[in-house]
Order: sequence, then structure tokens, then C-alpha cells
Amino acid sequence: MSAARIVGLVVLVLVGLIVLSNSIYIVDMTEQVVVTQFGRPIGDPITEPGLRMKAPFVQKANVFDKRVLEWDGNPSQIPTKDKKYIWVDTFARWRIAEPLVFMQSVSNELGAQARLDDVIDAVTRDLITSHDLIEVVRNSNRPMDTGDIEVRADAQDSVSVGRFLITEAIQERAAEQMPRYGIELVDVRIKRINYVEEVREKVYERMISERKRIAERYRSEGKGESAEIHGQKEKELDRITSEAYRIAEEIRGDADAEATKIYADAYGRDPEFYTFLKTLETYGETLDEESGLILTTDSDYFRLLKSISAR
Repeated sequence: MSAARIVGLVVLVLVGLIVLSNSIYIVDMTEQVVVTQFGRPIGDPITEPGLRMKAPFVQKANVFDKRVLEWDGNPSQIPTKDKKYIWVDTFARWRIAEPLVFMQSVSNELGAQARLDDVIDAVTRDLITSHDLIEVVRNSNRPMDTGDIEVRADAQDSVSVGRFLITEAIQERAAEQMPRYGIELVDVRIKRINYVEEVREKVYERMISERKRIAERYRSEGKGESAEIHGQKEKELDRITSEAYRIAEEIRGDADAEATKIYADAYGRDPEFYTFLKTLETYGETLDEESGLILTTDSDYFRLLKSISAR
């Protein structure tokens, strides 16, 4: 075989491979494909996975994701119905439901993100501006739990709709506009709500005032409990002291009675000896080394000493 024929065969094989590679494409299970010819769609979208064929060079396989995709919006400053400005940050989940309509309307995911920005932001703004701030941040009038004290919303701050229903309304209204873009809006949620600086300062002041009120109530209740405990303590102390005094007086009385009985018995047995002992006790209590005593010879106090010396 001549070299020219070999080169021609190699070229033919290469051309065949190029043509074959442009004729075969694979649809993944996470993908869906719209085939176009010179920019115009040919046939129905292909949503089932597998190996597919197309006309080489003149037809193109446009691949779109079939999974649920993410949309994360930018925070927007929105005024509420009661003229309080807040930052609202939303996110959503969506999927390409009609790939042909999707390709014809927004072309690709980047275009879809731009449409979602416009639609969801506009619907969110409409609904937020139609409700008071309390409706956006709360779901019900359930009392806020702050320990033993329940804090209820003021009458003018009562919740009739709530954040959950507002979020559902955002999804419903935005979803109504999505079929024209071949998009199914799966879910929309408010990720974060934050106050602008002016409103935030007022909220902080209100929170501080509320906490001070709760703290003052705790202090008042604590003082009341303290006074009651101190009163009980003083009452119990008085009772114990009185009881102890009564018992001590009873013991002292019994002891005095017993002593008196002993003294009486001793005096009854030998009055003269009893008088002698009591007189000696008196001498010991009244006389010491530094004391002086002047007595007459007929003094009763001197009588015992006089009788001792006479003996």
C-alpha cells in the first residue's frame, strides 16, 4: 500500500471520528437537552438519560440542569406599612420545568437568576410594604417567654397575618409569573430581617426598657421574699429565745426552790451552826486585805468573832 493511500485512510478515519463525535451525545440523569438546528428547536426536549444521536455540525445539544437550583437574593431596604425601614434578605429554590420555554425566554441559568431577582424582589417589596413590621417579624400573638414573666404584644402590635403567611404569599405570587420562563418556583423563604440603623436603635431602647422593667419586677419580688424570710427568722428567733428564757427560768426557779429547801432543812437541823456558816460567808464577801471595818462591841456582825475569842 502506497503512502498516499495510507495518509488518505488516516484522514478518512479522523474525519469519521470527528463526524461521529458531533453526532453522538450523552444525556446524564441530572440533565435535560433541547436540540436546535441553526438556532431553532427540533423535536421535543429530551429528559430521559441515555445515548442520543443528532445531525453533525448543523444540530446542537443544549444541556440544562434538571435538579433543584438555588437562588440567593441581595438584601433590599424596604419600608413597612408603619413606615419602619428594614433590610430583607430572601432565598429561593427553583428548577427548569420547561427547558424549551426556558431556552427561548431566558437562554441560560444566568438569565434565569436575573429574572428571579426582578420577580421575587418586586413581590417581596409589595407584600412587605403592605404589612406592619410586627407582621413581618412574628407569626402569632404568642407571649414571648422570658422566664417566669410573660411579655405580650401591645394591642396596636397584634399579629393578624404573620411572617409565615406573608412568605407563602410571596411564593404564590412569584410562582404565578414563572411558567412564562419555563421555571417552577419550588420554595421561597425570608433568610434574614434586620433593622436599619435608626429603627435598630429604637428597638434596642425598647428591649432595654423591657428588660429593666422585668429586672425591677424581679428585684421587687426578691425584696418581698427577703422581707418575708427576715420576718419569719425574727419570729422564729423570738420564739426560740422566749422558749429558752422560759425553760431557763423554770430551771432557775426549780434550783432556787431546791436551794431554799436545802437551806431550810439545814437551818432546821442546827440553827446556830447555820447562822455560823452564813456569817462566815458574809465575812468572806465583805472583808479583804485592803478593806477596813469599824464595829461597836455590841454589833451583831461582831458577835460571832466576839464569841469565838471568848471561847
